[in-house]
Amino acid sequence: MKRLILAAAALAFAGTAAHAQDIVRGGSPTSPIASVVTVPAGYDTIYVSGMTPPMLDPKGDPALTATFGDTKTQTLGVLKRIEEALKTQGATMGDVVMMRVLLVGDPAKGGKMDFAGMMESYKTFFGTPEQPNKPSRITSQITSLVQPGMLVEIEVQAARKPK
Repeated sequence: MKRLILAAAALAFAGTAAHAQDIVRGGSPTSPIASVVTVPAGYDTIYVSGMTPPMLDPKGDPALTATFGDTKTQTLGVLKRIEEALKTQGATMGDVVMMRVLLVGDPAKGGKMDFAGMMESYKTFFGTPEQPNKPSRITSQITSLVQPGMLVEIEVQAARKPK
């Protein structure tokens, strides 16, 4: 009977230890992204649908890039929308473990995606002294989004310890 109680206690402790593990992010410390992220069992997963930028001028023409701003401005707007969506689930940008960034070629850049502009806004949310966590990420150039003036769409997955 004593062995059975000890075995049960050991199993209970092992289950607790699994929940105590943290998310592990790997890769070069100088890289703006994590090359690998491991989420241990027991974490809640949050999926945030692709978010597009808000209009800078609600009366503007959605076919014009100026209505939404350049890539840097659009990325900032999208990341703020993602931050708000995560808050509704009790999560933060520090909980983001995977990000997919879709960029349309900027007409002002000869149809090439403005990766540098996207990165300027990205770096204000990730890998900072206040929020050092970095997600794994993919960035791709695509031909268009829902509105012709949009240059950025981002979706994320986040993971956090259950409450």
